[in-house]
Amino acid sequence: MRPSNHIIFYLSSHFYTEYPPTHYPELMHKTNRPYLCLLIPTNNGYYICVPFRSHIHHRNAYFFKHSKRSREMRSGLDYSKIVMIQDIKYLDLEQSAIVDRDEYKECYAQLPKITQAVKRYVSRYADHITGRKPLHPQQFARLYQFSTLPYFHQILLSDQ
Repeated sequence: MRPSNHIIFYLSSHFYTEYPPTHYPELMHKTNRPYLCLLIPTNNGYYICVPFRSHIHHRNAYFFKHSKRSREMRSGLDYSKIVMIQDIKYLDLEQSAIVDRDEYKECYAQLPKITQAVKRYVSRYADHITGRKPLHPQQFARLYQFSTLPYFHQILLSDQ
């Protein structure tokens, strides 16, 4: 079963049970605030979940430009906190995802651009990890020092 044509979901309680903060500290674990994420399907049998965040303090993100919230808080989609899933049990298909209306519109309008940037971010990481295109250590640290991608090597590198 694949998710419906909606592209914004919360991660489910199954996800948080299987990815506890003690073992996965870079994942966002806030009580009563589950990941709200843009879901990007891949051709490799997994989904990339890019979380919406209110305050992003680095460049590895898509920043919303047309909402009141974005002008006040620097909100956007945070590439460094990506989650990769193969099993849709990690998506809360029952709860409606609530997003700022202007950010929702912008997300849909910019979906091709966002999808391309997310896939490029993930691909650069995979190319570095596999040795195909290693990055300079400083560049790698700037892009991926606090990334969640190391938690998903099994999924990410299974198609390499």
